[in-house]
Amino acid sequence: MTAAMAAFAVEDSLIKGAAKTVPIGEVLILFGLGGVLVFACAALLNGESQYTSDVISRPMRIRVLFEITGRLFYGLAIALTPLSAATVILQATPIVVVASAAVVFGEKVGWRRWTAILIGLVGVVVIVQPGGDSFSALSILAVLGMIGFAGRDLASRAAPKTISTTLLGLYGFLAIVVAGGIYAVWRGEAFVVPDLRAMGFVVAASLTGAGAYACLMKAMRTGEVSAVTPFRYTRLIFGIALGVLVFGEALSLPMIIGSGLIVISGLFILLRGKAR
Repeated sequence: MTAAMAAFAVEDSLIKGAAKTVPIGEVLILFGLGGVLVFACAALLNGESQYTSDVISRPMRIRVLFEITGRLFYGLAIALTPLSAATVILQATPIVVVASAAVVFGEKVGWRRWTAILIGLVGVVVIVQPGGDSFSALSILAVLGMIGFAGRDLASRAAPKTISTTLLGLYGFLAIVVAGGIYAVWRGEAFVVPDLRAMGFVVAASLTGAGAYACLMKAMRTGEVSAVTPFRYTRLIFGIALGVLVFGEALSLPMIIGSGLIVISGLFILLRGKAR
């Protein structure tokens, strides 16, 4: 899980670097195609069919829509806003998943966990600072991306068990291609020929992203969920470190306070769920 979070943080940095010279819609399309190629080859090597009827089941259709939403808005967030801020806001995803599971699946969530959920959401508000002098509408992109990823994770719980990790990765990256295409058409962006540096970033991001996804699925399917899930928060450390060291970003007091609230509430929710 820690390796997956480190790889995801590196993937974000590479996409942010490529987006400096290549339109973000094109970056997402190229990045998605790279991931599709990796997982398609993995499916062929495993002798798996790349299409089954379960792929178009209702939970999978919902999952793809949320995947497109999450990837599009989070991709825009890491390209247009500080990487450290986008990474911190993303850490609220498990909190939103727990709250949504109570509403959608009727899972029992006691008042203690509801209190922790509210504290975590307050942490997001502290970071975004709506109505404050430093508020930027672009920070909403990371919030929308986080909501998209939470919906994807929730839909994954209802996805048919017959769909392998490889196919989930394949169609997940295919959703990134669609997200990039939608944004490119909406913006009317003209595609450019990436220079070697930008293309290297995209290729490295695709390989890193595929590796991160494989590590994540390995952790979630072989380890105890309650034991490995807290290590998702190591992405916070890697994302902030890369933002500060590579992109020269500064940490503000609201970001430090907000990230603390998110992590503390998230860990409490996980520990409380394990105790129950």
